[in-house]
Amino acid sequence: MKYPVRRFKNLKIALKELEPFIRNGKHLQSGRPFKRFGKMLSREVLANWLLCAVSDAEAGTERFMFTSDPVGGDGIICDTTIGETWPTEHVMVPKARGDEPPDVEALILKAIEGKQKKGGAAYASGKTLVVFSDAGGGARWFPNKVAKRLPTTDFAAIWVVGLHLVEDGQYVYSVSELDASTGTAPTWLVRIAREFDSWKVQRFQ
Repeated sequence: MKYPVRRFKNLKIALKELEPFIRNGKHLQSGRPFKRFGKMLSREVLANWLLCAVSDAEAGTERFMFTSDPVGGDGIICDTTIGETWPTEHVMVPKARGDEPPDVEALILKAIEGKQKKGGAAYASGKTLVVFSDAGGGARWFPNKVAKRLPTTDFAAIWVVGLHLVEDGQYVYSVSELDASTGTAPTWLVRIAREFDSWKVQRFQ
């Protein structure tokens, strides 16, 4: 039985739709879900867009897209060429309070562990976990260190995305894939043009 899903025609159109929510950082933190897009939050839509942009760059072709999840998840990443799909679950690391620099690595690990404990193997198995980190506040963190300290989970893959900087009107996001098996974290920077009509992906490590 097939379930109806919602999707954008392409990533360029999706980015333009995301523009007001990216510019309004508060909406990414606490904005209301999009009823017409499977009740996904704007940060979940953005994070899935970032994963697709990175995946396209690695593949060298435009083949990845995301859709709503009709069974209640936080969106589905799709390889439109071979028809493979990856359901996602998302968790947010909120902006740290206080004057002391946050321990971003510890906060990310805590969020991952909490998501695993939420539903156990039945909840996490076969899914991609996406951590949206808003805790930085200028504090540095090292994805490889987090990959080496990952708790045991049932998620098929774990990614961390977050705003790296805003420069000359361009929003630059970091995207890291945490690989527990190797203790490494391939990382990319996605630079969104000021007009929100294009982007560039650069492999950082």
